[in-house]
Amino acid sequence: MSKIRAAITGINASVPEYILTNEELSNMVDTSDEWITTRTGIKTRHILKGEGKGTSDMGAEAVKGLLKKTNTDPDEVDLLICATVTPDMQFPATANIIADKAGLKNSFHFDINAACSGQIYALTTAAMYIQSGLYKKVILVGADKMSSIVDYTDRSTCVIFGDAGTAMMLEPTTEDVGIIDSIHQSDGFGRVHLHQKAGGSVKPASHATVDAREHYIYQEGQAVFKFAVSKMADVSVEMMKKHHIEPDDLAWLVPHQANLRIIEATARRMGIEKEQVMINIQRYGNTTSATIALCLWEWENQLKKGDKLILSAFGGGFTWGSVYVKWAYDGKNHQ
Repeated sequence: MSKIRAAITGINASVPEYILTNEELSNMVDTSDEWITTRTGIKTRHILKGEGKGTSDMGAEAVKGLLKKTNTDPDEVDLLICATVTPDMQFPATANIIADKAGLKNSFHFDINAACSGQIYALTTAAMYIQSGLYKKVILVGADKMSSIVDYTDRSTCVIFGDAGTAMMLEPTTEDVGIIDSIHQSDGFGRVHLHQKAGGSVKPASHATVDAREHYIYQEGQAVFKFAVSKMADVSVEMMKKHHIEPDDLAWLVPHQANLRIIEATARRMGIEKEQVMINIQRYGNTTSATIALCLWEWENQLKKGDKLILSAFGGGFTWGSVYVKWAYDGKNHQ
């Protein structure tokens, strides 16, 4: 019997209309276009505006577009997983809300939180459901409204993050394509360097926590940068060695878009050219759970069946990992 693999068979994204530029940020906090660009590579980021708008709105729009794009009946979807660190609320799961808004009635749904590694963790999880033979259509949503937890008086973090929602369809295949392998790692010591101080069970919301601005992202940039550079590069090189992938064999590195210098350092360690790396951080910033799929969505028309891709991420926790994918379709035919 042929081995069942999970193949990505469609991808879509929902990006907010409002664009926050470096120039506008420089009027809000002590920074400049040169300072931001030099340190991060970011020029603009998209921000979700509107009363009562949350992560589920971007996720649902991405899912509805994906269903249309792949000609999928909502009732055919077996499972929806949402990777996010900015849920609409503590419960129910944002995946539940997205499924309801997108009209999915025959599926079950849950969230995964692994910070910026959430999308690749969720991709591996979704693939396992397909490979088990139990499910035929699984949707993976990666979405975050990072603007909801960004302190726009803190120039070290407010320049980095943006908002976006993405959706991928996974289906079974017996061809030599799909999710080939994954490597995931975590080390909880990293939690001290990147976290949200209040709002959880240890420090519930109170007047004191709000006044102390403890519901925003807390990040020790240098420590995070150091570990991100080494771990993203290590796990990507490990995947190449494990599968005997030479630099010329790799069609694309699809890295988490956290910082341009981290991306460039990872590519150098892998021995690949800049032309083999998907980079859109300059336009979107760090959209956390959405970055990797946002790249795949933008590059879809350049992807060819059989292309070898390595997806790589590093996030709070610390969490990190890589996924080896052989692309399952010619993207130019799916626009």
